[in-house]
Amino acid sequence: MKVIILAGGKGTRIAEESQHKPKPMIMIGNKPIIWHIMKIYAKYNFKEFVITLGYKGQAIKDYFINYQYINSDLKINLHNKEIEILNDIGEDWIVNLIETGEEVMTGGRIKKAFEFVNRETIMATYGDGLADININKLIEFHKSHGKLATITVVRPTSRFGEVLFNEGSKVTSFLEKPLKGKQGWIGGGFYVLEPQVADFIESMNTPFESSPLEKLCEAGELMAYQHDGYWHPVDVIRDKILLQSLWDQNKAFWKIW
Repeated sequence: MKVIILAGGKGTRIAEESQHKPKPMIMIGNKPIIWHIMKIYAKYNFKEFVITLGYKGQAIKDYFINYQYINSDLKINLHNKEIEILNDIGEDWIVNLIETGEEVMTGGRIKKAFEFVNRETIMATYGDGLADININKLIEFHKSHGKLATITVVRPTSRFGEVLFNEGSKVTSFLEKPLKGKQGWIGGGFYVLEPQVADFIESMNTPFESSPLEKLCEAGELMAYQHDGYWHPVDVIRDKILLQSLWDQNKAFWKIW
């Protein structure tokens, strides 16, 4: 089963980074977010990816074209211009990079991805969300219900701490750190989609999160896989700083490999 990664959006809410690169290329540690996402899937032996490009897609192409050079030690002969890779640490992945257009919406990108894989069952996710999700359990759940689409739902971490107090206004608990599970369930990506889902996408200008999912819901063909673990998107610069801090402290919840 191939993994579709939606990587064509403009990421306007994190313009500090996205004005120079596509959001999936924002660095956490010394690797872009998209690499971290791919490592999650590869942990479960899903190693063929279809990356749908749009805004500044050339940056993603350049990264994977030069992946071995970027991530390995090199011996460079400046005289004859020969380059020798000293410690090849390349991944055993197949990476398909397809241009889907800068203005195309997520539904259009998924529709084009279905065409690329000849309408096979796919997994799909966004290029900016990290989780400690068990992909095998996700697929097992999808196969168990026999419907066309599975969306992973998550309880996001609160961006704020929490102050608890009693009826007399005496503070009983003050929690500065962000809390998990204080909000309702929301869509977190990590889809499993049957090929018939493409028929629910009206055009390349259709956001997948609107009418396609609504129609699948109305048809009784959309199921929710409840992920009770951690999940976090990179929407604003604060998210990037938080995830970088977790990585630096060796507390990266998504590092399951």
